[in-house]
Amino acid sequence: MKAPKTLLEAIQYFSDEQVCIDAVAMMRWPQGVRCGLCDADKPYYLKTQKRWKCRSCRKQFSVKVNSIFEDSPISLKKWLPALWLIVNCKNGVSSYEIARDLGITQKTAWFMLQRLRLAMKAGLSKVGGTGGPVEMDETFIGGKPLNMHRDRRLKLKVGMNGYAEKTAVVGMLDRESRQVRAKVVPNVKRETLQAAILDGIEHKATVYTDGWRGYDNMDAARYIHETVNHATEYVRGNVHTQGIENFWSLLKRGLKGTYVAVEPFHLDRYLDEQCFRFNHRATPDNPLNDADRFYIALAQVANKRLTYAELTGKVSTTQA
Repeated sequence: MKAPKTLLEAIQYFSDEQVCIDAVAMMRWPQGVRCGLCDADKPYYLKTQKRWKCRSCRKQFSVKVNSIFEDSPISLKKWLPALWLIVNCKNGVSSYEIARDLGITQKTAWFMLQRLRLAMKAGLSKVGGTGGPVEMDETFIGGKPLNMHRDRRLKLKVGMNGYAEKTAVVGMLDRESRQVRAKVVPNVKRETLQAAILDGIEHKATVYTDGWRGYDNMDAARYIHETVNHATEYVRGNVHTQGIENFWSLLKRGLKGTYVAVEPFHLDRYLDEQCFRFNHRATPDNPLNDADRFYIALAQVANKRLTYAELTGKVSTTQA
């Protein structure tokens, strides 16, 4: 059967566990299978057990070892359709929907999706490397005080339009490469925002922001800085932040419409998910399709591990 291009074809194609194993192995080890324990080459395959045995360390290993699938009793026949859905559903896919579609519990589906989001996280370089314009903006994620019960507002000590209980997120969009970066920050003070700029944007790039005072004095950090005052205008020639505002719109549509409520502790993984879909969307210069996004994410599953204890904060990542 030919490689899948649609969800229906993907479900049919990955209905065989051996086909799933071959697909994951091909993306993990394009130059040939290597031992997942000692990295030796040319292990031999035990067809009846669907595992390899290393000629060097003499240990057996499966395609799941040292990946987001490790120690998971869920078959790859369910993992791969779930990956196809999360990378291609524009507004995300809820754990309840995955649970219904795959015949698993909601708790298991939630854990699966969190591990898949880890696979979608990639090491990203700084933006603005060609000196091209970079849009930067900040936003706040959380419930509206207007919709809260009066007792909760009093407990949080916020007014009807307060932001104290929300989580701050900063984002930047390279207009030339159309690549976006976003991360959770503790606040939107000047030192926090300018540290994010130094960490994420190349020097001598042109940076467009709004008039928030946290972006003041960027010229001293070797950036060309121009602002747009949203009190009076949104666009002044090429000076605007409409591109990153579009990303915030997509992000919040998914968080509010699909996931409904996301704890700040987990928000970074949801940002990685939205950044992955945005950075790999189809454009005239790069016409990616659903299968392309799926295989890009599948190639990133190795050397990443997330246990349930880490996910729920019972064990820190540094301890694990």
